[in-house]
Amino acid sequence: MDTAHLTRAAVAGSLAVGAALTVVSVATMPDFSGDQAARLEAVAASPRAALSALTWVLSQPLLGLGVVGVAHLARGRAPVLATLAAVLFGLGALGHAVYGGVNLAMLAMAEDLGAVEAHVAVLDRLETGTMLPFMAAGLLGTVLGLLLLAAALWRADVGPRWVGPALVAFVLLEFVGSNFSRWAGVASGALLLLALVTLAVAVLRSSPAHWRTEAEAGAAAAIGAATRRNEVTA
Repeated sequence: MDTAHLTRAAVAGSLAVGAALTVVSVATMPDFSGDQAARLEAVAASPRAALSALTWVLSQPLLGLGVVGVAHLARGRAPVLATLAAVLFGLGALGHAVYGGVNLAMLAMAEDLGAVEAHVAVLDRLETGTMLPFMAAGLLGTVLGLLLLAAALWRADVGPRWVGPALVAFVLLEFVGSNFSRWAGVASGALLLLALVTLAVAVLRSSPAHWRTEAEAGAAAAIGAATRRNEVTA
């Protein structure tokens, strides 16, 4: 397997696995609807809290890599949209991954509920101070990155035509609809998984030429020309 095929496979795998891990994380997430103390109690009561936190952290770099790869595939026909989508979604993945570290810390805090007031004070300081820009990047970067990616996919005609609108629908369901119905969150997760797995298939079906660097393409052309000359000489 040459580097072009390896890169293509890595991008497709990152999309599919990242999407699956995200869905697992959200599906196993404890109830975080209350205040910090209630959240810590929910983490302590949930046998799946560790799975949710770990899969969330692992999913973010994979999704970032996958979306950057898809943006690379779309940049030939939509260079500005694809580049902005990759940058913004990358910032969103970074923000979410950093905040995932707080979720990991909450696992340890939940084992010591006798000091819940001290833990709550630490979490409050984090969310109103150091973590604030990362939380903003996670939300805004993901929302704007996905919307721009949807536009880039539509304009560049990458993947089935419905994938772009599906990503827009995911954003609306996840960040608007979930405030009104828990079923909107379920639907958004299914939609995201379907859209990203479909994009992974589109990546796997793309030409290896899209994944070669100029140096690799030049070397391949030189080898092909030399082979043809040898065949003519023979």
